[in-house]
Order: sequence, then C-alpha cells, then structure tokens
Amino acid sequence: MGIVNVTPDSFSDGGRYFTKSGGFAAALAHCEQLIKDGADLLDIGGESTRPGASPVQLAAELARVLPVVRHAVSLGVPVSVDTYKPEVMRAVLDLGADIINDIWALRQPGALQAVAEHPSCGVCLMHMHREPQTMQSAPMEGDVVAQVLAFLQRAARELQDAGVEQTRIVLDVGIGFGKTVAQNFALLARQQEFLAAGYPLLAAWSRKSSLAAVAAPEMADRMVPSVAAALLAVERGARVVRVHDVRETVQALQVWAAAR
Repeated sequence: MGIVNVTPDSFSDGGRYFTKSGGFAAALAHCEQLIKDGADLLDIGGESTRPGASPVQLAAELARVLPVVRHAVSLGVPVSVDTYKPEVMRAVLDLGADIINDIWALRQPGALQAVAEHPSCGVCLMHMHREPQTMQSAPMEGDVVAQVLAFLQRAARELQDAGVEQTRIVLDVGIGFGKTVAQNFALLARQQEFLAAGYPLLAAWSRKSSLAAVAAPEMADRMVPSVAAALLAVERGARVVRVHDVRETVQALQVWAAAR
C-alpha cells in the first residue's frame, strides 16, 4: 500500500505533495510513480495524524483529497482513503474509492453507518489510544497486545453486527498511536497473536519514530529500518504493508518470497 499524503504537516513528507496554491500535479504524479514502483493499492490522506497534529476542517480535507481520489481511481489499482469523517467517506466512495482506512476504527459519529451503508467497500480498523493531540502524552499501560486485540475484535464485531461481511475487514494494531517504543516492538514481536482474530492484518511501520529510536535518529535514514520492519511484519503474517518507500519494500519482499 503506497502512501499519498496530501497534507502540509505529515511527519515524514508533509508539504511534498501539497501546495497552498491548490495545485495537485505532484500528488497525481506521485500516485502514478508508486504504482510504477510496485504498489498494489494506494492510500490517500488529507489530514495528518502525527502526534500533536491539529484537526483539519471538513471542507479543507475534501478540497485536498477529492481531486487526488478522482485521478487515482482511474489508475487500475484499489484506492484507500485515510479518513475518520463520515462525510469524506461517503464522498470518496461515491467517486469510486474502494477502502476506508480509519484511525478511529469508525468510532466517530456516523462513520460506522457510512461504511455499513456501502455495499462492497473494504475497511481498515486501527487501534488508537486517546487521540492524535494527546496520544503520546500518556501512552498505554499494561499488556498492550491483549488490550489492542480486545479493542479490534470488539470494533470488528460491531461492524459485522451492522451488516458488513468479515471478508471486507482488515485490522491495524496502530503502531505509534499512543504506545511506547517498547510497546510498538512488542506488537511486532507478538503480531501473530492477532491472526487468531480471523482478519487480515495491515502493518504501518513506515518511517515511524520508534524505528528512529532504535536505528535511525535522522529522518533521511529511516528507509532501511522501515523496509526491515515491513519485512518482519509480513513474515509474522501481515497481508498489507502501508509504506512510503514502495520500490525498496517490494524488492525486499521479492527476496523474501524467493527464499520461501
């Protein structure tokens, strides 16, 4: 899953594919390049969810993502949109987007209904402790694996109770969303425990600060640790890896697949 951030303030590439003048040429070209690099699907987001990020108003998010989604759905790969707002969900699904990727796991008012009303869209449910503005000020305590698993199982059951088939649901443990460095790596080390829930797993380690804490203090150096984390996640059962560095991750996974 190739990441397309149409934001001025994302932690890794904020401003690279977003301009205040409203031009989208860079974002559209990035979608095309990620596919050339080997992305099987795209994930488009118009609001940064890094720790401490300010919320984005609905109109601003729509203005950022709709032109990019309009282009992306013509490129021949599934398109995911990273949003928690039900109005954005409905708008992008109407344009032909295939997947809703929600850091709030459909806990915002109206979000679950927006997905349940759609006949076929996929949905990624992610675990987040607290909210982006406060999640790292007081991270989780206790057995993080048990807590995250229980939360995701509950969120998935609620979605199925609303009529969404199990085959449309993917789970994301939420690396970096209200967890300590040690807790993030515990989620990776014990990732296979989440497979018992019966849903595919999405792993989103790309360029996260926990990688810098153990291997790469500078942002420019996070590509290699990100690829390593993606490879370890796939080895432990992840079915989707959400990454910035598509070409390098694809190459690493090709070597892994050849060894198998």
